[in-house]
Amino acid sequence: MEHVDVSGVVNDLRSRGIDVIRVSYPDMIGTDRGRDVLIDELPNVMSHGMAFCRAVFHTSPMGDVVPVQGGLEVGLPDISARPDLSTLADMPWEPGVAWCLADTTVHGGLPAEESPRYVAQQVSAKLGELGLRAVIGPELEFFVCESDGAGGWKRYSDYPGNVYVVGRKGDPKALLIKMLRYLRDTGLQVTAANHEFSAGQFEINLNHSELIDAADRAFRMKSAVQEIARHEDLMATFMAKPFNDEGGSGFHLHLSLVDENGTNVFGDADGADGLSDIGRHAIAGVLAHAPALAGILNPTINSYKRFGPDTLAPWLIDWGLDNRSAMVRIPPERGGSARMEVRLGDATANPYLAMAAVAAAVYLGVRDKLEPPAALEGYGYVVDSAPMLPQSLGEALDELEANTALAEVIGEYFVRSFITYKRKEIERFSRHITDWEFREYAYHL
Repeated sequence: MEHVDVSGVVNDLRSRGIDVIRVSYPDMIGTDRGRDVLIDELPNVMSHGMAFCRAVFHTSPMGDVVPVQGGLEVGLPDISARPDLSTLADMPWEPGVAWCLADTTVHGGLPAEESPRYVAQQVSAKLGELGLRAVIGPELEFFVCESDGAGGWKRYSDYPGNVYVVGRKGDPKALLIKMLRYLRDTGLQVTAANHEFSAGQFEINLNHSELIDAADRAFRMKSAVQEIARHEDLMATFMAKPFNDEGGSGFHLHLSLVDENGTNVFGDADGADGLSDIGRHAIAGVLAHAPALAGILNPTINSYKRFGPDTLAPWLIDWGLDNRSAMVRIPPERGGSARMEVRLGDATANPYLAMAAVAAAVYLGVRDKLEPPAALEGYGYVVDSAPMLPQSLGEALDELEANTALAEVIGEYFVRSFITYKRKEIERFSRHITDWEFREYAYHL
């Protein structure tokens, strides 16, 4: 960023009526943290950075400061966030505001190792050592909710059977069209959007690009969707399974590998099933490390209520050719479009961490030349046909903690921090009285 002409950037923004820069970065769970900066202050911010308490990385959704290394026990020190002006984009839903991402450092200018963007950058560099780059196309589902008039929330446009309907039938306020246009104008390379299976559930697809750019865009898309909904007095939630009587929201990653010339090396017309050896190794890496990946791609207690048979969410660790009942699906396209669709993640996953974790497993599979088992034939969800994924966050964290190979690639400091943060979440939940408990026990017992 030393070579950026900041004064030129400021003048360009002013000429377009921009007077505020929103600078943001993801915390450990993918919440958008940041600060709005008047444009006249941008040169100072670029020079000195902006100070934030490091513990913001590991603050809970309810505002609790979780005792993760580098925070409470060393007196709540600062990090510095410095804008990455290459990510500047307009925010059409906030006139006069431009938006950019920031990179974060600790005292002395070293990267903050629990920064999700830094984690993704490090994994991408590891793949580069093999002469490979991960190209990822994210697909994210979410629910939209509206006020129930009593201080709570209900599903927006709560009518059954609206899967893949278009127009106001499933979206009476035309919210999705508005989101699609805003996201396009922000430069996030959205390709399409649709009403999903459940009432009030939608999906937005993003174009494919290199890992860091794909993660940047997915992170910004989630933040933008939530903000645009707030402008309409609605709430968009990426919670894995917000309702008992409906399915959950997934975060699917279409991943291919390209060489240093940008040529897709995932497929091979002469290989088994049209896949290259590298492609098969990549699939095997994801399968081999799936139990640990679940801890990052399914990162909440609620995540595991989305799993199960007949849900189109994963349950078993398997792969299949154009088979949506498998955890890893190989779409039918080959050649330059050959790829795998990793269906493990749910929409609560931090995009940087989800993509970094999957890419780390791919790296290990290719490096170690792993081979996948036989592909799934027919409908999945048959017990004993393949190993089962962890069925709780605690089980998944145990698997992540035990997987030293994956931690080496993702970053041992980060993994320790993430596990500490998430175990505290389980502890808080274990002490909380739920509605289910009161309804089940209070009257008769």
